[in-house]
Amino acid sequence: MTETTKTAAARPPRAGTSWRRTGTASAHGTPQRRGRGRTLRRITPWMFLAVPLALLITFTYVPVGNMIYYSFTDWDGVSPDRNFTGLDNYSQIFTRPELFRVFFVSFYYLAASAVQIVVALYFATVLSFDLRFRNLFKGILFFPYLINGVAIGFVFLYFFQDGGTLDSVLSWFGADTDRAWLGDPTSANTSLAGVSVWRFTGLNFVLFLGAIQSIPGELYEAAQLDGASRWQQFRHIIVPSIKPVLSLSIILAVSGSLSVFEIPYIMTGGATGTSTFVIQTVKLAFQFNKTGLASAAAVVLLVIILLITWIQRRLVPDDKVDLV
Repeated sequence: MTETTKTAAARPPRAGTSWRRTGTASAHGTPQRRGRGRTLRRITPWMFLAVPLALLITFTYVPVGNMIYYSFTDWDGVSPDRNFTGLDNYSQIFTRPELFRVFFVSFYYLAASAVQIVVALYFATVLSFDLRFRNLFKGILFFPYLINGVAIGFVFLYFFQDGGTLDSVLSWFGADTDRAWLGDPTSANTSLAGVSVWRFTGLNFVLFLGAIQSIPGELYEAAQLDGASRWQQFRHIIVPSIKPVLSLSIILAVSGSLSVFEIPYIMTGGATGTSTFVIQTVKLAFQFNKTGLASAAAVVLLVIILLITWIQRRLVPDDKVDLV
């Protein structure tokens, strides 16, 4: 062995070489450590979802399951006895006209929902462009949605009463004010539906405004260079871009019109032909102590809403729109 070879063999390894070998070994690790790492990565998302899922199951799915169970019994909501009655509660709902007739009241609110979507879409389109005092108008439109529904019910109860605010305003123009606005089924339901338009237009307005403002400005500039009018920009740029939000608003409008409760309950209590399906369900459960029948009515309402939503999603699917 030469002197040069002896010197190389006795020389300690360089620091860089030792570090590289150690780093490579620790990066791969042992099979046990690799297995632990994969397991930890798999369970980490479920650890974050554990609490929300527990709350969702406890306060949503368990009550729904209990409601479905109660719908097959004659439980009165108080007694520990729950006799199984099969489909008798559902048979009563579909065979007793007074129980199913209240669904026709929802047509007033469905028409009101169509009006509020059109009004909200109009103002969202106008206020999405550069307009003077547009922030003020945005606040005015959204403000009614921030008010508590019970407070709105009491305010408009005085607004529509005999000799109230509406009659006073109409008298200034010489109109006949001798009318009970909440005393006739047609005028009462129309008035209540008008209140819902005033209250919920702001919600649809914010949804539409956010969707419209997310549209790239280059599309408007290109359309203006091509000579497109405001209507053409609305038809070919805005409507296709906000189609998912528009579909969501329609679903909320249909489900909301079927489950109206607080405004007619506060203002009329369901009298003069203004009772909705939810008001009737509440009365069955807490006024007539027919919790089983009320649970069946709630299940029917849930199925109808899910069915209408499914049909709408099938007829108007959410297609991905690429305008760029």
